[in-house]
Amino acid sequence: MNPLVSIIMGSDSDLPTMKAAAEVCAEFNVPCEVAIVSAHRTPERMIEFASTAHSRGIRVIVAGAGGAAHLPGMVASLTPLPVIGVPVAITALAGVDALYSIVQMPAGIPVATVAIGNARNAGLLAVRILATSDRQLQQRLETYRESLRVAVEQKQARLEQTGWQDYPLA
Repeated sequence: MNPLVSIIMGSDSDLPTMKAAAEVCAEFNVPCEVAIVSAHRTPERMIEFASTAHSRGIRVIVAGAGGAAHLPGMVASLTPLPVIGVPVAITALAGVDALYSIVQMPAGIPVATVAIGNARNAGLLAVRILATSDRQLQQRLETYRESLRVAVEQKQARLEQTGWQDYPLA
């Protein structure tokens, strides 16, 4: 199948963070592609990628970046597709610099932004966007949400049984 989600990052050092988005796509059977597209080191590649993504069938872009973190915003300025930015913690500022860079987009160039390092939520947001026009995917999301509810209820039952002092954390 052709990919519907494109997961991009500025460097392979971002992959340990960004692979969580690809794992979510795999969990929900959403075809995705993963690529290194640097805003600073390969600007021509970034322009080509962003300006043609929609014509290749991509429907959502998840872009991770650390430091100056220009990739999500620059890609958003070049595509009509929704872009989800993932701030990656690679500097001494632990990703706060990337968060500020991604979240402070000018009017007219929106980038949805998740928490520092939370590519899993970025993947889930991409799946939710796709589910607005895919009933089967929407059903899989409902099943996932139900599993979250059940997990919390199981944890509460265990807490009641063991008490907070002996509750096993890990």
